Amino acid sequence: MHTKTMEGLIGARTNMEMLNTPFRVFKEARRKGDTAMMERAMGYMGDFHEDAYEYKEVADEGMKKDVEETRKIAEEQREEMIQNRRDEREEQQKKLEEERKENKGDKIVDTVEISEDGKVLLKGNTQTAAPDADGTDVETDESPKPKADLEPVFYSSAGEVKQPEDTGVKVSASV
Repeated sequence: MHTKTMEGLIGARTNMEMLNTPFRVFKEARRKGDTAMMERAMGYMGDFHEDAYEYKEVADEGMKKDVEETRKIAEEQREEMIQNRRDEREEQQKKLEEERKENKGDKIVDTVEISEDGKVLLKGNTQTAAPDADGTDVETDESPKPKADLEPVFYSSAGEVKQPEDTGVKVSASV
């Protein structure tokens, strides 16, 4: 909070509280019929009232400065965040370029690993089971060719099936 705001709020509140004393004197003078005392009390009340409004204006100026400072700080933070994002993006671009330079002469290899659950499922898919009379599964001798023994199939960018060529590219897939 800006100092002018604090000064204005405290001054306005103090002057509004100080109005109570001359107002009480005014009431007492009115009860007694003393017009001179009533006029003096009204003078004091007017002074305190004017001072309270002057402090209100000081508080308003302070609040305007608070808003300006807050906007300035928010703008600086936005600028800083934008700059940080730009720096991060540049660092990522540099890392990507370095990785590309490192792998320029090498063949890029992608690997996929098969989890233990996947291995169990794969093993289950290569064997067929038929339930016997009591409902338990029994392996049959007529099992189809296991899926794991099939030849790999490669697809072109157009989606056509291509036979693997011996180009020296290594493909490793694990599930």
